[in-house]
Amino acid sequence: LICTSHFHQLSRNKLFTMKTIFLFFSTLFCASAFSPSGSGNSWLASTRLYDATVEASVGVGAEGLSALTKDVKTIFSSEDIDKILPHRYPFALVDKVVEYEPGKKAVGIKTVTKNEPHFNGHFPDKPIMPGVMQVEALAQLAGIICLQMEGTAPGSIFFFASVDGVKWKKPVIPGDTLVMEVEITKFNARFGLAKATGKAYVDGEMVVEVKEMKFAIAKDQ
Repeated sequence: LICTSHFHQLSRNKLFTMKTIFLFFSTLFCASAFSPSGSGNSWLASTRLYDATVEASVGVGAEGLSALTKDVKTIFSSEDIDKILPHRYPFALVDKVVEYEPGKKAVGIKTVTKNEPHFNGHFPDKPIMPGVMQVEALAQLAGIICLQMEGTAPGSIFFFASVDGVKWKKPVIPGDTLVMEVEITKFNARFGLAKATGKAYVDGEMVVEVKEMKFAIAKDQ
């Protein structure tokens, strides 16, 4: 009886071990089904992801990050823009222009900081750049182009006539760098009218898009 009982105990242990092994491989292959197709070593994906995350968290340091923009040249500085646009603090919303095609398009930068007064009320404890100010920043960038176009009288100012097809896709907050691009689609110096499209990005993601902005350009009296 003792030998028989011992034999039954061994059989149960072997059966338990086989079930455990089967469960392990079943889980492994089921997990593989949810990995990207074609990844034969899918069970290593989590390890590679962990390694990449650790490497990213270590970072490249201030010098390395600063070097990422070393090839971005300033076309118009803040001082240059003050000579073109009439806007002043707290409503000067273009810090510099880094790409410029006269009469056609421009790329400008707006650095968003918590020191801007509108963040006191929009919103307390959750500062978000108002959407209308994002559109205004795009309009000012368009103004930098329009006020330098042939046929525009020196000292002219421009006014919003209308804006259509605005889509906000993500909040813009202090610490963000708003990279804006506008393109002039129509310009009539005789009647002082201009049309433009615009879009802006933060960290490579589009945050606002404007299908059409219309402006009236007039000589300042």
